[in-house]
Amino acid sequence: MTAIKQGDTVRIHYTGTLLDGNVFDSSDGRDPLEFVVGSGQIIPGLDSAMPGLTVGEKKKVEIACVDAYGPINPEMRQSIPREGIPDDIPLEPGSRLQMQAPDGQVMPVTVVEADEATVTLDANHPLAGQDLVFDIEVVSIN
Repeated sequence: MTAIKQGDTVRIHYTGTLLDGNVFDSSDGRDPLEFVVGSGQIIPGLDSAMPGLTVGEKKKVEIACVDAYGPINPEMRQSIPREGIPDDIPLEPGSRLQMQAPDGQVMPVTVVEADEATVTLDANHPLAGQDLVFDIEVVSIN
């Protein structure tokens, strides 16, 4: 059987969970995830687990946060004046919003807290700081 190597286009089914078992993403009911191994299209810890696997093979991959979405960066959290946010924007903690950086780039952010004067926003990836577990099955290798 052909084993996966760097540069191969592969398709996998996967279920991603946190260490407590809560599922954060899955290909269940969807097409398999397709990517080029070693291209940086997926998180590094999952990418590095692919070489050597074969079609039909199943594997559980535990990934430390540093090889997933990285540690939480405190500099990515910022408080801004509430008056600069339109009244129709939901500001409940946990709400996901989009901000535009000065260079025009759009960044997703999460509302951490809000009071009458300020809103604290976090631009870290929602899974930053989390160790992850993926159950994968190789569907195809091209």
